[in-house]
Amino acid sequence: MKTIQITARVREQLGKKALKQVRAEGDVPGVLYGSKTPLHFAVATASLKDLVYTSEVHFVELLVDGQKRTCILQDLQLHPVSEAIMHIDLLEVEAEKKLKMFIPIRAVGNAPGVAQGGTLSKKLRKLPVLAYAKDMPDHIPADVSTLELGHMLRISDLNAGNYTILSPQSALVISIEIPRALRSAAGKEASEA
Repeated sequence: MKTIQITARVREQLGKKALKQVRAEGDVPGVLYGSKTPLHFAVATASLKDLVYTSEVHFVELLVDGQKRTCILQDLQLHPVSEAIMHIDLLEVEAEKKLKMFIPIRAVGNAPGVAQGGTLSKKLRKLPVLAYAKDMPDHIPADVSTLELGHMLRISDLNAGNYTILSPQSALVISIEIPRALRSAAGKEASEA
């Protein structure tokens, strides 16, 4: 999985007044949770762009006062109107502990049903995955090369590697939808026969 490097500074002052000051300086306040005591930090808004505004999942290498800590994005607060980043929570990754992340699904292959006029419809965009940090995938591949019109792919059809998908095995992931024009043409043929 890709890693994004972010440099931050420790926040000494806590409370509402201090948070307003951090935001007035153009930074985002944050907290790093993990095995040690929580670490309060401030980070430049621009350095969070590649982490927040993407459909992909990344590890974060947080550099605070000369110390590197590997972590993941745990939570994010956005302004309700402007959608500016208001606060960020990170969770420190420990090599010996499994962690839960939401990993995007990526369709692999060409579905014959799409070539016949169908539409590939993703029912789920991300799945919750439990794995050690070293085994966490960038994405979950979903092979659609055998899907005909009206066929579907469920979680039980996905090949999980060294990770566990935490959703019900019967949950629908991808389907090939039959367009209305094809359904009405098939209905016409059936009524004429």
